[in-house]
Amino acid sequence: MSVEMQDPRAPRLKRLHDALESGTLRRVRREINSLHPAEIADLLESLPPPQRDVVWELVAPESDGDILVELNDEVRANLLSGMDEAELVAATEGMDLDDLADLMPELPEAVTQQVLQSMGHQDRERLRTMMAYPEDSAGGLMELDIVTVRPDVNVDVVLRYLRIRGELPRDTDVLFVVNRYDRYVGVLYLTRLLTEDASRSVAEIMDTRVAGIPADAHASEVATLFETRDLVTAPVISPDGRLVGRITIDDVVDVIREQADHSIMSMAGLDEDDDIFAPVFISSRRRAVWLGVNLATAFIAAWVVGLFQATIDQVVALAVLMPIVASMGGIAGSQTLTLMIRGLALGQVQDSNARWLLIREIAVGVLNGLTWAAVVAVATILWFGSWQLGGVIGIAMIANLAVAAISGVSIPLLLKRIGVDPALAGSVVLTTVTDVVGFMAFLGLGTLVLT
Repeated sequence: MSVEMQDPRAPRLKRLHDALESGTLRRVRREINSLHPAEIADLLESLPPPQRDVVWELVAPESDGDILVELNDEVRANLLSGMDEAELVAATEGMDLDDLADLMPELPEAVTQQVLQSMGHQDRERLRTMMAYPEDSAGGLMELDIVTVRPDVNVDVVLRYLRIRGELPRDTDVLFVVNRYDRYVGVLYLTRLLTEDASRSVAEIMDTRVAGIPADAHASEVATLFETRDLVTAPVISPDGRLVGRITIDDVVDVIREQADHSIMSMAGLDEDDDIFAPVFISSRRRAVWLGVNLATAFIAAWVVGLFQATIDQVVALAVLMPIVASMGGIAGSQTLTLMIRGLALGQVQDSNARWLLIREIAVGVLNGLTWAAVVAVATILWFGSWQLGGVIGIAMIANLAVAAISGVSIPLLLKRIGVDPALAGSVVLTTVTDVVGFMAFLGLGTLVLT
């Protein structure tokens, strides 16, 4: 018995739409402000702009900042543009420093100065430290609210220190152990701290296997480390080994989701931060660029077909069968391309193993080519009654699937080497190659054999 999973947001979104249409704004205000800021952000992104503006006005002002950091870039920019300076300054009050660091670059300069002047010296310096790192780096992901202990103190001293402190930062599962120069040396798990003998030293029970993550490490590297090492919290260190902050799993989940969105949207030439409800003109302008690129590549394929116009006029069956060769090559190449893009994203594909992958994919392409070439050749012979035509399409299909395999491996590697995102441009380049090679092989062989 199968159970269909329903998106939990669907009933909430429907209730919100119904309430907005009926004009019961008090009910909308009550429902909206009972939600977590991330849930409110998700609902705002799911509403057309007119309804979004109405709901945003109903949000409790003290939640504005926490909601803004959860929104995608375009929706956030649109909402910020409609807020005056006083509203923006109020929205930043009470925000966590790591969230504030994400929001500050998008605020007007006058608002930024007011926010900085309203902060204490220590918080201002901590905020500047976080903002000094790129947003997509470990330093940009980290938070500075950490608890450190020295390796030479015993468990009893640490426990008394924690009682005096009275409160731990959210999501704390470890204390970070540093030497007297603030250089990171290991972690002390709270579970270990609570179960060990009070006389034992921190150095005896700490775990030195959790390596520090360099502050300049890319966010994708951080996500990979959390996945492979099953981390919940990780220390962030400076080039000289000093502990500068920590990254928690909730921040890494955001990175993983952004990477997934980027991969899906880039395949269609879109940005993961695009607003699904953006105005028609803006959306059409963005997509027009990629459609133009695709049109240019289509003209190349059309030009190749035009070279064999005389052959097609004599053997009309070539025009009927032409799409089969190009389509099979495109699908086979896309399969290889997808595997390569995923492998590059996960760090599994490197220069050291690229040659092995190339040979493997060529073998797969040739084997599939032989299999399906036989099927298509037999079908062609039965359809058109021509052994020569069946042989031509069979050979062309084998050649195109082999080229598709080579292209699927080499194109993403080449694009990455020249600094172009393979997920963004790979499919267009691959389609052009398989179309051109497929048409050239099929129509070229047809010209030699059938005319």
